[in-house]
Amino acid sequence: MAKSEKIAYCGTGRRKSSIARVRLVEGSGKITINGKTIDEFFGLETLKVIVKQPLTVTNTLDKYDVICTVQGGGFTGQAGAIRHGIARALNEANIEYRPALKTNGFLTRDSRMKERKKYGLKKARKAPQFSKR
Repeated sequence: MAKSEKIAYCGTGRRKSSIARVRLVEGSGKITINGKTIDEFFGLETLKVIVKQPLTVTNTLDKYDVICTVQGGGFTGQAGAIRHGIARALNEANIEYRPALKTNGFLTRDSRMKERKKYGLKKARKAPQFSKR
């Protein structure tokens, strides 16, 4: 391995219908999502905080550069998927981060999904209006 090559730690994160492939490379703390910076990609400050949570918990915000591609779902689901992927990559990078990530729930896949529509109903649970006569 050449000296110019850096070790990359990979993690896949999922949330609702979003899938994020995350690579952690040793660097200065830049976060790149689909070729854009985090500020360009996410408009809301809360989504940026969600993405950075695993890095702040493990005190590695300025130690790793995050390069990720995310597809599917909406902004909130994508932010959750990126957070899940970063947590998995950090766990791969250093096993000592696992207790902190686990207690904050970043390694757990959020299994909540949209419920399927049932026949005879308008949506998953919404029924047509009932009339006695």
